[in-house]
Amino acid sequence: MAQDTLIRGPQVCLSRPATLTELWAWALWDWASSPFFAVVITFVFGAYYIQSVAPNSVIGTAQWGWAMTISALVIAVLSPIFGAIADAGGPRKPWIIALTVVSAAATAALWWAVPDPTMAIYMLGVVLLANVTLEIANAFYNAMLPDLAPPRLIGRWSGWGWGMGYIGGIVLLLILLYGVILPTPPPFGLDPEKSADVRVAGPILAIWILLFSLPFFFMTPDRPSRRGVTGNVVATGLANLRSTFGNLYRAPNTLRFLIARLIYNDGLNTLFAFGGLYAAGTFGMDTAEVIQFGIALNVTSGIGAFGFAYLDDRIGSKPTILISIVGLFLSGLVALLTHDKTVFWFVALALGIFIGPAQSASRSFMARLSPPHLRAEMFGIYALTGKVTAFIGPFLFGTMTFLFGTQRAGMAVILVMFVIGAGILWTVREPRGDAPETLT
Repeated sequence: MAQDTLIRGPQVCLSRPATLTELWAWALWDWASSPFFAVVITFVFGAYYIQSVAPNSVIGTAQWGWAMTISALVIAVLSPIFGAIADAGGPRKPWIIALTVVSAAATAALWWAVPDPTMAIYMLGVVLLANVTLEIANAFYNAMLPDLAPPRLIGRWSGWGWGMGYIGGIVLLLILLYGVILPTPPPFGLDPEKSADVRVAGPILAIWILLFSLPFFFMTPDRPSRRGVTGNVVATGLANLRSTFGNLYRAPNTLRFLIARLIYNDGLNTLFAFGGLYAAGTFGMDTAEVIQFGIALNVTSGIGAFGFAYLDDRIGSKPTILISIVGLFLSGLVALLTHDKTVFWFVALALGIFIGPAQSASRSFMARLSPPHLRAEMFGIYALTGKVTAFIGPFLFGTMTFLFGTQRAGMAVILVMFVIGAGILWTVREPRGDAPETLT
């Protein structure tokens, strides 16, 4: 069967294979960066903004949601553009380093977001900047995986990196919760009246990101610069991006994967965004229980990412994703139907096992589909498909909940997304052997 084709100039490769140490240095960036999403977006600063900075919880929820929507749209637009420019020039690490530093600086600036409604625009602005820059850096980071890992081990290293990210997020979250936020009185003379015990999480997280990124910065190899395009990198990259988008219809296999991933990933994102609200609203969990629920869910997600990494390399990315989606659907169906909190806890932890591999195997599948000379660009498009419809799942969840008067109707939307995404993915052909798809 003929492969998809997209023809472009010569590829730029590493001068030598990456060593085991260099691969672990690459994976450590997941450990460094992933806690941002747990601390800033989900558990600490999201709740802090709604409770302490915004005028009230209703306005705060709306403002936070709008900021996340703007962030998703900016990432969707910029990721493929920056990816195309990086592919035209060669190296990815300079982009990752610069974007990581900017994100860490913006994260540290959350220290000045005092509990006052006048700080709302400031806090939303720095969160948006930190989130956008880190997400774009992540697109470049993902594109480096197939350059570094042997083709037969791409799934394993993708899963290990993703698993390290989950565990890193949990470790830092536990440090912040039990070492800084919950103790009475707070350590280091932090003033709880001014929420200093919460705001300090920004600088601590920034130090964490930079400190654990250092092995990646200094030890992970990168592609050399491409000769002859240095002065025209932007123009060349944008021209290449237009060519890729224009020719994607000639790569139906890759296009179907991107569409499938867009749908089931939107279900995953919605599950993360509303899982805690579902636990609180449907099963009456208090704040402490919701935090414990979130930590447990992330732990099992990390275990799943590590455990399924071997399966990815043994049977392929597509079967691994499909198995994960089936597991997500069945666990989600029980969570939808049960009225027993203990049963919900059990199936939620089981559900977490399948979240990590669904995400990590998607990354390795994209790596296998992408030709070497287009990887940053294709992972930029991959990032676009993960963000361009990011508002649809939450919108449908909220709308169905409102129309039917129960969160269970909203949860049903997520299950439908899993079914549709899996159905489209079933038609995607996985590349044979070590050869990636060839795109024109």
